Amino acid sequence: MIKKMKLRLLATMAPLSLMIGAPALAQTAAPAPAAATVDADPALWVVKDADTTIYLFGTVHVLKPGLSWFDEAVKTAFDKSDELVLEVIQPEPAEIQKILGSVIIDTDGPPLSQKLPEVERPALAKALTDNGLPAAQFEVIKPWFVALTLSLAPLPKLGYDPNSGAETILTTAAKSASKPIGALETFNGQLAVFDTLPENVQVAYLQQTVKDLSKVGETLDKMVAQWAKGDPEALAITMNEGLDAPELRNALLTKRNIAWAEWIDNRMKKPGTVFMAVGAGHLSGKDSVQVQLGTRKLTATRIKY
Repeated sequence: MIKKMKLRLLATMAPLSLMIGAPALAQTAAPAPAAATVDADPALWVVKDADTTIYLFGTVHVLKPGLSWFDEAVKTAFDKSDELVLEVIQPEPAEIQKILGSVIIDTDGPPLSQKLPEVERPALAKALTDNGLPAAQFEVIKPWFVALTLSLAPLPKLGYDPNSGAETILTTAAKSASKPIGALETFNGQLAVFDTLPENVQVAYLQQTVKDLSKVGETLDKMVAQWAKGDPEALAITMNEGLDAPELRNALLTKRNIAWAEWIDNRMKKPGTVFMAVGAGHLSGKDSVQVQLGTRKLTATRIKY
């Protein structure tokens, strides 16, 4: 049930995870070598009526340098748009740390390692130590945050750079063009999605993260390749593996996609053009934003290029 949950969580909540992990990534990442440009054509949709156009772009939040995706139809749609809307706008680092300090510490439960079966505790300690994370300090941290931190830890060595992520590129471009930037969720709201998961689900997420840590690069490479080829159907299969627990799917996908479809429905009543960029997992599969739009008699049409 929890197989590959870590990457699915990373994919759906990655703006949050990058905010949390960016300082550590910046400290551990070696300068990226110059990479040859590789053409990428990720999927893009549009919802429109007589006076409103909303582009739906599925992102991957952390990428390797050298992928040429912000061009062709994606760049054209962005340039035509009056505003950029993301999942969440990143707070200042000091504000992030302040908020996290009030959320991620478990003041009531047993130490982190005791929440795992005794046989699995050495593997957790090794995973933390191998990634330069102080195991002793994590004993008072909630399982979901430890899992998320571990999921991010190998990325710099694998060549992934948060500065190459789609949200970072789009935000920089919007600021340069003086486009307003809005958000569908708040930082606190994204934290709450994780923090309200039952502890047994959080622990299962951590257990699977530790077991699959060596496979992070292989699976993420596969997801990025499918995204770059504009294949949301294949991406849905890869990203949704193991996300069959109703409680987890509802929290990470269904509830949020319904809310975003409602946002789009309301925004369609106001003239203008919007470029909406959210994690690619939200625009693929049976619970996608497009499916939720269909229940509101709105159609998202794929743009071919």
